[in-house]
Amino acid sequence: MENIAMICAMKSSLQYDVVIVGGGLVGASLAASLKDSGLSLALIEAGPPANRRDVSSTPDHESACAARFPDEATSHSTRLPKNVNQVAGYHSILPPVGEGVHESLRDAPIDDWDSRIYAISPGSRRFLEQSGAWQRLDANRIAPVEEMRIFGNTGAKLEFSAYQMGITELACIAENRALQLALWQILQEQDNLDLFHPARCAALSFSDDAARLMLEDGRCLNAKLIVGADGRDSWVRNQAGISAAPVDYQQQGVVANFSCELPHRGIAHQWFQDDGILALLPLPGDRLSMVWSVNPEKAQELLALSVEALCEQVAGAAKHIMGQMTLITPAAAFPLRMLTLPKITAQRVALIGDAAHNMHPLAGQGVNTGFRDARQLAHLLTDRGACNDCGDAQLLRRYERKRKEDIYTMQATTYGLKNLFCNSDPLLRNLRNLGLNVTDHLVPLKKLLMQHARN
Repeated sequence: MENIAMICAMKSSLQYDVVIVGGGLVGASLAASLKDSGLSLALIEAGPPANRRDVSSTPDHESACAARFPDEATSHSTRLPKNVNQVAGYHSILPPVGEGVHESLRDAPIDDWDSRIYAISPGSRRFLEQSGAWQRLDANRIAPVEEMRIFGNTGAKLEFSAYQMGITELACIAENRALQLALWQILQEQDNLDLFHPARCAALSFSDDAARLMLEDGRCLNAKLIVGADGRDSWVRNQAGISAAPVDYQQQGVVANFSCELPHRGIAHQWFQDDGILALLPLPGDRLSMVWSVNPEKAQELLALSVEALCEQVAGAAKHIMGQMTLITPAAAFPLRMLTLPKITAQRVALIGDAAHNMHPLAGQGVNTGFRDARQLAHLLTDRGACNDCGDAQLLRRYERKRKEDIYTMQATTYGLKNLFCNSDPLLRNLRNLGLNVTDHLVPLKKLLMQHARN
């Protein structure tokens, strides 16, 4: 650490208030939300400045500033050209075509729809609207969720209706690729931001007054605050000495998009089964996005099926409510885990997004929780009063206190639901199905649950 400080002291270091490591959705949203803050910002992204319509083999949607990408282009720190094709960061959890996908689809053209989608809560949408990113999305590629139907394995059912809640929609389904593009368009126009991409971090040291970050090309950046937005295997988190053992869910999420014979009518469906959790989310038109959380053996069985057999198995598991289904994007699988950290801040460091927490996707709250991290940190940085130091220890403790309850609540909820429903114990089976039916008749409770999810 002392050597890093000495090297940076000998060089002409670049000075910033905040350096954000990782240009995925959460890191980019934080940078965009600080465009009028008066703070000097830098964002470091390991991905090359290219339109990455392919999908990466790494499972981190907030791309890490680690040695993951080959030297595909010369690193630079100037503004991106005003060309939307020069956007880094389309990093998906899906493997490239040819790795973990159906043999018959390896040479087939990929449908234009992104295999990675998110259920964006109204609160996250408002956050993205504040930076102007949401307004840049194509409305024809966004699907509102007007109703959600959740099924147990013995006929139990729980329904949430936007109409019943007195709102227009429960959530909006949007593509990762489109969200990433919209945010990076904002970043390209941002006067208080320098973009370093592709750039990879080499070393990080801390002192009482600043953090010093050295890139692999030898450039040094000094900052009052380093924000780790670099994904589930966060390099920043490791350098800050924050660690915890992840909990392996012993499940993989199998994802794919389908066209369906019958209209979905804006309804999201979820089935809790003994061997996994199947979710079908509406896409524009008669299209659906699937996330099927199953054990690793089942996941590999699904990936090994022919296209026709996979469509039939998914349709059957969904009780054929969508009629015949046709695969439109390759299926792929990614491992699921939970990561609960003892803290999400350290000296001159704050973590956001997957760098700060991992949770099961069954509630669709992973990226929304990350956006809430970014929203809270942006609020504290722009409304810090007389405190001029963005990395002040008391300011970081305030951020951690504000986020701890929300993060732990979502993790405990998803962990509990996964273990409750993916369990063959007859007593638990009866209790969980009874719980669904009882909750379905308690409208005030349903409104309370939806209020938390929406915000």
